[in-house]
Amino acid sequence: MVSTNHLAALRKIQSQLANTRVNWVLTGSLAFALQGLPVTVDDIDIQTDEAGAYEIERLFSDSASRRVRFSATDKIRSHFGALIIDGIEVEIMGDVQKRLADGSWEAPVDLDRYKRFILFEDGQVPVFSLAYEREAYLKMGRVETAAYLQRWLDGQSQP
Repeated sequence: MVSTNHLAALRKIQSQLANTRVNWVLTGSLAFALQGLPVTVDDIDIQTDEAGAYEIERLFSDSASRRVRFSATDKIRSHFGALIIDGIEVEIMGDVQKRLADGSWEAPVDLDRYKRFILFEDGQVPVFSLAYEREAYLKMGRVETAAYLQRWLDGQSQP
């Protein structure tokens, strides 16, 4: 379920980024919901490149709750930051890399390779394809979400 606050925050993001050079994509639960999956949306997740992460932080400087900085876990590394827009947390991730089975890091995600556009009100919003999302969740060890996406892709609308 997508709340009115999520939609208001997305409108602001879309409006602010529309005429910039920031290459961005919605990912996670909001992207799933906008593509028709019955999920609960808690926050908004944006993937971009390194420069885009810092530009989004600059454009929304009055909403920044966590400054963008490079950080890593054992499974993922990126330039992470966060905003609060209309009471909704917006996670920013720039140049996301996931750890591979051999311990090395994959190249940063090629946003344009996996990006698709969906209609949102009077415009379009970039999202990752659900097939890409499934693979990304598998690489991060989030097998339940990956399995849910696979069932959806196979035509099963019930988790």
